Amino acid sequence: MVKTIYLVYTASRPVKYPALLREEMAKTNIPPDDDFEIRCRKLGHQIRFSYCCRENEGLPCFKTLDCWYPFFSVEEFLRQQLSPEEFAEVFEKPQKPKVLSLVELIEQAQKRTSK
Repeated sequence: MVKTIYLVYTASRPVKYPALLREEMAKTNIPPDDDFEIRCRKLGHQIRFSYCCRENEGLPCFKTLDCWYPFFSVEEFLRQQLSPEEFAEVFEKPQKPKVLSLVELIEQAQKRTSK
Protein backbone atom coordinates (compact mmCIF):
# COMPACT_ATOMS: atom_id res chain seq x y z
CA MET A 1 0.00 0.00 0.00
CA VAL A 2 1.40 3.40 -1.00
CA LYS A 3 1.19 6.22 1.53
CA THR A 4 0.25 9.40 -0.30
CA ILE A 5 1.50 12.65 1.17
CA TYR A 6 0.34 16.06 0.01
CA LEU A 7 2.29 19.16 0.89
CA VAL A 8 0.00 21.90 2.10
CA TYR A 9 0.30 25.16 0.14
CA THR A 10 -2.92 26.85 1.18
CA ALA A 11 -4.99 26.74 4.33
CA SER A 12 -8.01 25.50 2.36
CA ARG A 13 -6.23 22.34 1.20
CA PRO A 14 -6.65 19.38 3.60
CA VAL A 15 -3.64 17.70 5.15
CA LYS A 16 -3.42 14.04 4.15
CA TYR A 17 -0.77 12.98 6.64
CA PRO A 18 -0.41 13.14 10.41
CA ALA A 19 1.79 15.96 11.67
CA LEU A 20 3.55 13.59 14.05
CA LEU A 21 4.74 11.44 11.13
CA ARG A 22 6.26 14.47 9.44
CA GLU A 23 7.93 15.70 12.65
CA GLU A 24 9.45 12.29 13.39
CA MET A 25 10.77 11.90 9.86
CA ALA A 26 12.26 15.41 9.82
CA LYS A 27 14.55 14.49 12.71
CA THR A 28 16.40 11.85 10.73
CA ASN A 29 18.55 11.82 7.61
CA ILE A 30 17.10 8.49 6.49
CA PRO A 31 14.95 8.89 3.37
CA PRO A 32 11.41 7.51 3.34
CA ASP A 33 10.66 4.11 1.85
CA ASP A 34 9.32 3.82 -1.68
CA ASP A 35 5.79 3.43 -0.35
CA PHE A 36 5.91 7.12 0.63
CA GLU A 37 4.95 9.62 -2.07
CA ILE A 38 4.53 13.37 -2.31
CA ARG A 39 3.15 15.57 -5.06
CA CYS A 40 5.88 16.80 -7.39
CA ARG A 41 5.70 20.55 -7.96
CA LYS A 42 7.61 20.19 -11.21
CA LEU A 43 5.72 17.26 -12.77
CA GLY A 44 2.35 17.67 -11.08
CA HIS A 45 1.80 14.10 -9.91
CA GLN A 46 2.81 11.74 -7.10
CA ILE A 47 6.45 10.66 -6.94
CA ARG A 48 8.80 8.76 -4.65
CA PHE A 49 12.08 10.07 -3.27
CA SER A 50 13.99 7.46 -5.25
CA TYR A 51 12.76 9.09 -8.48
CA CYS A 52 13.85 12.57 -7.31
CA CYS A 53 17.36 11.24 -6.68
CA ARG A 54 17.91 10.25 -10.32
CA GLU A 55 15.60 12.55 -12.29
CA ASN A 56 18.37 14.84 -13.56
CA GLU A 57 20.34 12.45 -15.79
CA GLY A 58 21.26 10.30 -12.80
CA LEU A 59 21.60 13.23 -10.39
CA PRO A 60 18.88 14.58 -8.10
CA CYS A 61 16.29 17.05 -9.31
CA PHE A 62 17.24 20.63 -8.43
CA LYS A 63 13.98 20.93 -6.41
CA THR A 64 14.73 17.91 -4.19
CA LEU A 65 15.88 20.01 -1.22
CA ASP A 66 12.78 22.21 -1.39
CA CYS A 67 10.32 19.35 -1.76
CA TRP A 68 11.66 16.86 0.77
CA TYR A 69 13.00 19.00 3.64
CA PRO A 70 9.74 18.76 5.66
CA PHE A 71 10.05 14.98 5.76
CA PHE A 72 13.69 14.30 6.61
CA SER A 73 17.14 15.92 6.60
CA VAL A 74 17.44 15.68 2.85
CA GLU A 75 20.40 18.03 2.51
CA GLU A 76 22.46 16.03 5.01
CA PHE A 77 21.53 12.79 3.24
CA LEU A 78 22.44 14.10 -0.23
CA ARG A 79 25.73 15.60 0.96
CA GLN A 80 26.67 12.10 2.15
CA GLN A 81 25.57 10.46 -1.11
CA LEU A 82 26.99 12.93 -3.66
CA SER A 83 30.48 14.21 -4.23
CA PRO A 84 30.98 17.92 -3.40
CA GLU A 85 31.18 18.64 -7.15
CA GLU A 86 27.90 16.83 -7.89
CA PHE A 87 26.14 18.58 -5.02
CA ALA A 88 27.37 21.97 -6.24
CA GLU A 89 26.38 21.19 -9.84
CA VAL A 90 22.80 20.35 -8.86
CA PHE A 91 22.02 22.69 -5.98
CA GLU A 92 24.46 25.59 -5.91
CA LYS A 93 24.70 26.80 -9.50
CA PRO A 94 22.03 29.26 -10.69
CA GLN A 95 19.19 27.63 -12.59
CA LYS A 96 18.27 28.73 -16.10
CA PRO A 97 15.10 30.79 -16.40
CA LYS A 98 12.19 28.63 -17.52
CA VAL A 99 11.73 30.63 -20.74
CA LEU A 100 15.36 30.01 -21.73
CA SER A 101 14.95 26.29 -21.07
CA LEU A 102 11.83 26.21 -23.25
CA VAL A 103 13.58 28.06 -26.08
CA GLU A 104 16.47 25.58 -25.94
CA LEU A 105 14.06 22.64 -26.05
CA ILE A 106 12.27 24.14 -29.06
CA GLU A 107 15.58 24.69 -30.86
CA GLN A 108 16.63 21.10 -30.17
CA ALA A 109 13.31 19.80 -31.51
CA GLN A 110 13.62 21.95 -34.63
CA LYS A 111 17.14 20.63 -35.28
CA ARG A 112 15.93 17.03 -34.91
CA THR A 113 13.03 17.51 -37.30
CA SER A 114 15.11 19.33 -39.93
CA LYS A 115 17.57 16.43 -40.26
